[in-house]
Amino acid sequence: MWIVIRTNREQDMAELREIASGLRFPEGPIAMPDGSVILVEIEAGRLTRIAPDGTKQTVAEPGGGPNGAAIGPDGKCYVCNNGGFNWHEADGILRPVSQADDYSGGQIEKIDLDTGAVEVLYSQCGDNRLNGPNDIVFDGDGGFWFTDLGKARARDMDRGAVYYARTDGSLIVEVAFPLVTPNGIGLSLDDKILYVAETETSRLWRYDVLGPGKLSRAEWPNTNGGILVAGMAGYQRFDSLALDCAGNICVGTLIEVFPDARFIHVARDGRAVANSMVNVSWWDGTMDSWWWGDMDAADQAVLESCRHEPAVLAGVIWKTLMDYIADARASLP
Repeated sequence: MWIVIRTNREQDMAELREIASGLRFPEGPIAMPDGSVILVEIEAGRLTRIAPDGTKQTVAEPGGGPNGAAIGPDGKCYVCNNGGFNWHEADGILRPVSQADDYSGGQIEKIDLDTGAVEVLYSQCGDNRLNGPNDIVFDGDGGFWFTDLGKARARDMDRGAVYYARTDGSLIVEVAFPLVTPNGIGLSLDDKILYVAETETSRLWRYDVLGPGKLSRAEWPNTNGGILVAGMAGYQRFDSLALDCAGNICVGTLIEVFPDARFIHVARDGRAVANSMVNVSWWDGTMDSWWWGDMDAADQAVLESCRHEPAVLAGVIWKTLMDYIADARASLP
């Protein structure tokens, strides 16, 4: 299911409407200049375009588990393919549960949006194979940073990493290791800070960018080299992230982190919910409008919000978005 949320700052209200349905675990939404949105359907192993009228078109079928996606400077779509999952579907919830039985590794793919041709750009870095590439962000030099969350099996799981690579296949370097399920990744507006969200620890880390493929590294006892920006109490799980025009880091599924590391918790009542927001993507280049992906059963959801200072709303809407933001900001010291 696709749902559009439009918030009017003046009238403090939201309008919701469904524009498409039947998506199979959508993530990595990319808003295109023509008004369409390109996204991955992880369970279906495909890249899909959604037209403004809700029409769905298959762009490519790379198989495996296409995950994070971004448009490169050459107009091609660069996809983090995690290699696939085994899936469980019950009571209206579709979710990944383990490494796919036919898993053969992860890879970075370059997809031609016109022809659907899929080129495998990277499947390893030196002697280390890519395990589960997850999310991707381009820098101003035309290269890209991406997370490798790794894969989980019945009794063990991989340690994750962050990589930097070039679009022509000439360079891939590991820049941060080890991390625990690194997922969302984003750059500050000046490309000087790299942010990484860990899923299972619900921690947000930052690294100073020293140049293309080069990061600062914090000293021992820090093990992953990053500086902790924020962490969540209780049981939370982080996913994708994006930065708004003020430099705030919007992290799926629950928070907006400010540059000074304060955060607001939009879904404040502590209830466990079936829905959870997993992806954030800006729409029109102004960073005023954004999409997110919502994992709720066979009818998966992506939502759009239009406001000047985006915050992240968990997948269930209990009252209007602006009411929650106003209440949360009022509670800050």
